Amino acid sequence: MEEPDWKGSLGQAFDHALAYLEGLPARSVTSRASLAELRAALGGPLPEQPLEPREVIATLATAAEPGVVASSSGRFFGFVIGGATPAALAADWLTSVWDQNAGLYILGPAAGVVEEVAGGWLAELLGLPAGVSVGFVTGAQMANFSALAIAVREVLRRAGWDVESDGLWGAPRLRVLAGQGRHGSIDRALRFLGVGGAAIVPVDSDDQGRMRTAALRSALDQGSGPAIVCAQVGNVNSGAVDPVGEICEVAHQHGAWVHVDGAFGMWAAASPRLRPLVTGMERADSWATDAHKWLNVPYDSGLVFCAHPEAHRAAMGIRAGYLIHGTGDERDALDYNPEFSRRARGFAVYAAIRALGREGVAALVERCCGLARRFAERLAAADGVEVLNEVVLNQVLVRFRAADGDHDAHTRRVVERVQQDGTCWMSGTTWRGRAAMRISVSNWSTDEADVDRSVAAILRCATE
Repeated sequence: MEEPDWKGSLGQAFDHALAYLEGLPARSVTSRASLAELRAALGGPLPEQPLEPREVIATLATAAEPGVVASSSGRFFGFVIGGATPAALAADWLTSVWDQNAGLYILGPAAGVVEEVAGGWLAELLGLPAGVSVGFVTGAQMANFSALAIAVREVLRRAGWDVESDGLWGAPRLRVLAGQGRHGSIDRALRFLGVGGAAIVPVDSDDQGRMRTAALRSALDQGSGPAIVCAQVGNVNSGAVDPVGEICEVAHQHGAWVHVDGAFGMWAAASPRLRPLVTGMERADSWATDAHKWLNVPYDSGLVFCAHPEAHRAAMGIRAGYLIHGTGDERDALDYNPEFSRRARGFAVYAAIRALGREGVAALVERCCGLARRFAERLAAADGVEVLNEVVLNQVLVRFRAADGDHDAHTRRVVERVQQDGTCWMSGTTWRGRAAMRISVSNWSTDEADVDRSVAAILRCATE
């Protein structure tokens, strides 16, 4: 067998990657190929014969590139999607090269130690108690799933029910109290867990989507039995933060478990200026966030934390005769997430924190929030434009008024035109029954020029 041409194929991939990254400032943010064009370029019959790796990479790059959305651009503001800092991206490449199975310490000792170290750094950055356990998962959906799996097992155990042996059939009725503006990943996680949406008790929220503590207290008083309270740190539309400290106090008085869905908002704790928004968050029982969002590492970087490491391991861990577990204090990652085999997610997180440091992470978060306020100020100053939310973090909700009075239809048309224009990219949403443009500023590379250029494009599309 011939020696593989690592240098040729990897070198070619590097050249394509570098050209893409260096071209981002001038590139249209939207994709430039239709579905039919992509199918024609990438499709075809199953290949019968081998092909040189360099030719495969060249063909793939050429065919796929027109269909790539420049979500790592400084002018991408759709959803809450960060980019990837140079150190994090480079570490992610090494992660693929090393190809470690990070499930067991014995299969990747360096991967295991990196997750251990990075997990401690993350807990400190986010203001969580020392000694919390951490699991590296795919994203915020699986972080919420994992945390709620721990919570369900633990609150039922406290009620005298053994989930491991008896499952959920016949278990005490479980209540999950969550705000009306909760993220859909909470409902989806409960569906995956077999708990079901009927277990959710919606709690009244204010006009920004913050859970009302008095309403939570009333809801807890009206029922009994095992309960989980889901607080939200960073509403997906408005960016608003639940009064999480008050929620923890009320919930714990009723014996409930508190889970914090902080997919992006938890990173406010890394900023001295924004930290008061999340006062009391450290008193929760579990937390979910995503390093892809505000730490700006590549995808596959969800994080679940738990204040009760034994409960975490009991819910996630497994033992089998063919597995080789650590005999000392080695950390087997499969004890903290729902997977066996997985990539070594910790390397990119570790590199990002090493490169940025505590001050760099705080500056990144604060800069994004400042740029969100810049968006809001400039758009609100224009005729026919209304900002719908209090801009407390990185989210801006914008509505466009129409001469004919159909503001919903006009707003949706503006969103569509902006997406087609390609200068920047924002998503649409419905906020309190009204159509809105949703702007999320999460990328480390976004600057004031990106915001000003994007505002000009939005206003141009609104008046066309």
